[in-house]
Amino acid sequence: MISPHFVWLGAAISLIGSLRYAVLTLRGKVMPNCVTWFLWAFAPLIGFAAQIADGVGLPAVFLLAVGLGPALILIASFAARSGFWQIGPFDLVCGGASVIALILWMTFDNPLLAVIAASAADLLAGLPTMRKAWTSPETERPVVFLAGIANGLITLLSLQHWEPIEYIFPIQITLMGITCATIILVRGRRTRPSSYSTSDHRQSL
Repeated sequence: MISPHFVWLGAAISLIGSLRYAVLTLRGKVMPNCVTWFLWAFAPLIGFAAQIADGVGLPAVFLLAVGLGPALILIASFAARSGFWQIGPFDLVCGGASVIALILWMTFDNPLLAVIAASAADLLAGLPTMRKAWTSPETERPVVFLAGIANGLITLLSLQHWEPIEYIFPIQITLMGITCATIILVRGRRTRPSSYSTSDHRQSL
């Protein structure tokens, strides 16, 4: 185990990864799925509030960083000239299921259930981006997911007490990051890099 203060390092790495991804978005190198990134901002912040309410302490910084990063990316996606990934039925279904998980948190009003619901919401919200990374890897970059993996692992190593409310979300974020980064790296190698047409995938503002 490492000092709990290392969570600040993990948070910094996560935010740096998000900032890099946001810059790539502004440059038109990536096209974020706004359903994913909106919910990836919203769900972790709910988990953060739940952990603070339960007196978790420094490990809660992990969720704060995880929530703020996607918020920056979402803003960048609306500001980018290339726009953002077009929303389809699959995205809406996943987004709707994610919202239901968040509503359950408000119904339960319990810190542990809130973290479980937020984790489920985060997983469901990530499915559209995982699908996009598989079908169109040229619209993604692994940097933000690699940073998320580092943040998750550092947070897990810094835990002083292995309680479900403390480790559920970091484990889920780490596994999600590994999955997304692997898909992007593997699929990206099999797809010859090319400048994709933004007109085919741009969502009208």
